[in-house]
Amino acid sequence: MSIHDIQKDPDIITELGGVNTEDKAMTVFRQYLDDVQISRISRIKHPEVLKKIANAILLCRPERVFIHTGSPADRDFIRFLALTKKEEQILAMEGHTVHFDLPGEQGRIVDRTYYIADPSDLVSSLANRMDRPGALEEVKSNMKDIMAGKTMVVGFYIRGPVGSPVSNPALEITSSAYVAHSADLLYRNAFEDFEREIERLGHFFTNIHSEGLNRPEDLPQARVFMDRKYQTTYSFKCTYAGNTLLLKKGNHRFAVDKAVYENPGKELAEHMFITGIHGPGGRVTWFVGAAPSGCGKTTTAMAGNEFIGDDLAQMWISQDGSIRSVNPECGIFGIVEDVNMEGDPLLMKILRQPGHEVIWSNVLIDEHKIPHWVGNNEPHPDNGFNFQGDWHKGKTDANGKPVPLSHPNSRCTLNSACFETYSKEAENPEGALTRVFTYSGRDSDTMPPVRVARNSDEGVVIGACIVSAATATEVGASGVKRAPWANAPFIPGALGHYMEAQFQFFGSNRIKNEYRPVMAGLNYFLTDQARGGTSSGLIGEKRDVKVWLAWLERYCHNEVGHISTPIGNLPLYEDLTRLFKEIIDKAYSKEVYIKQFSLYIDPIIKRIDIQQEAYSKEKGIPSILFHILDRQKHELLSLKGIHGSIVSPGQLAG
Repeated sequence: MSIHDIQKDPDIITELGGVNTEDKAMTVFRQYLDDVQISRISRIKHPEVLKKIANAILLCRPERVFIHTGSPADRDFIRFLALTKKEEQILAMEGHTVHFDLPGEQGRIVDRTYYIADPSDLVSSLANRMDRPGALEEVKSNMKDIMAGKTMVVGFYIRGPVGSPVSNPALEITSSAYVAHSADLLYRNAFEDFEREIERLGHFFTNIHSEGLNRPEDLPQARVFMDRKYQTTYSFKCTYAGNTLLLKKGNHRFAVDKAVYENPGKELAEHMFITGIHGPGGRVTWFVGAAPSGCGKTTTAMAGNEFIGDDLAQMWISQDGSIRSVNPECGIFGIVEDVNMEGDPLLMKILRQPGHEVIWSNVLIDEHKIPHWVGNNEPHPDNGFNFQGDWHKGKTDANGKPVPLSHPNSRCTLNSACFETYSKEAENPEGALTRVFTYSGRDSDTMPPVRVARNSDEGVVIGACIVSAATATEVGASGVKRAPWANAPFIPGALGHYMEAQFQFFGSNRIKNEYRPVMAGLNYFLTDQARGGTSSGLIGEKRDVKVWLAWLERYCHNEVGHISTPIGNLPLYEDLTRLFKEIIDKAYSKEVYIKQFSLYIDPIIKRIDIQQEAYSKEKGIPSILFHILDRQKHELLSLKGIHGSIVSPGQLAG
């Protein structure tokens, strides 16, 4: 049964706005819209769309309403509005602006983000929930008249190419011109196709946001609500894009629900990049990969030869028996810390050369209106303005802690068409034929740089067992934590249901044998200390990712060998040394190979124990997960009994 089959509970926006007919909606429009905007909204005929917009107007009571058609003139107006409201400021390079979030809102406010849920609703154990009456009262008390004196912008977007079977039409209703500007860079404005896409797909999402007065004292009352039954999100008193650009992670959650509960085993909605790797003979092999935010996902996406996306992917099993993937976005909202010419030349070319439109956020701006950030490997000014206000070298906060040049979650927002490697496949509604899935986190001491699952079930387990150091993308997060599929914060329902959908999808008999995907673990963060060295630095360097991806590309086409181990298949030294020379013109020593690909069995078993203990506390986890982890542990202990706690690749090869 679909989670949307039973809707006995009230739709909050309808309850608060009171508009339940198309005629009432038009009455509201005639009251709030001028003649130009009336002519635009009159081109939309879908009654449910009209009612959602009218109810948002009556709840928020804006001074004026702007219907955004996506035309060049409309886009110019949004940019002008962002500057007029001082949500953005002009920088030295033409087309570049900067936006600053509140000092206390530099990431997703996970502690104030809720699913609206009835007692009987299954909600992820990793999420917050609030009952419908409580959420209704919160929305009413905080959003009533919140847009007084402001302009409401109504955008009509689609998350994915027009015509794709897994795209999602979505309304973005906001009083923030910065949010609307970001949406224009990151999503496809589909005003002309909006109704046809709703008729084809049978649904649409709605997002309602207002920053309110945008004061630090209001931030404790900031909330993000997601109403799964009515596929509507509410956000107020916040500006960070992860909390306000609800087309992004808010609607990603609805897409996950759709995959898990309406099309299990047929489609997936994942926190994944999409990139194409060139192989011999000019072929392109398409990869998708999961990594928690701040763990190298954008870097990996850019390491490919052809780029589609760096954050989200929606995929399905096509009629030809292949897995196809599309990016619901057409831009990037990328972390800039440690982005530099050595590791990210394509992105740096966009950020430091004229000709592109970029919104910066929470970086340092110097007296010449040039942005700077930590890790860019460029000379830094001693003074400027950043996310904490006026800044100087050596500045400390109230607790005596140094204030960095830029926040670790500083971002750049830009359209993907800026990249010279952007692929025409990105707009193909039939999707990119996907052959390789990767899963990675910030793992300093356990797993080798690359390993391939021996079968699809073990591949699902690799995704289920991602462990990562906490990053700056979540306010207040710290330490090391489990990060299942790098998607856990965006799984609305029971984790067991989501996992079962993964096993069903990758184990589907609808996937033809020649299209069976390679499922792999990646790890860029293995340290020298963890492998018996004295340095706290990484083994290897950032650009090595190109080699790991190249090896997986050749593995997919049966052009390299491997060593079979309990945790997956590992590369042979002779293949890697050839690829290091061929791909990045770098010598690769046997000593480094042994450090990176020896199995340190005790930490791996400890990792397995952590996962088994955590998943044993979850309801409905498929038993196959525990069977696979038990088998891996048994095989590892057998190896330890023969070779000791550290097993080299040579010993593994026998």
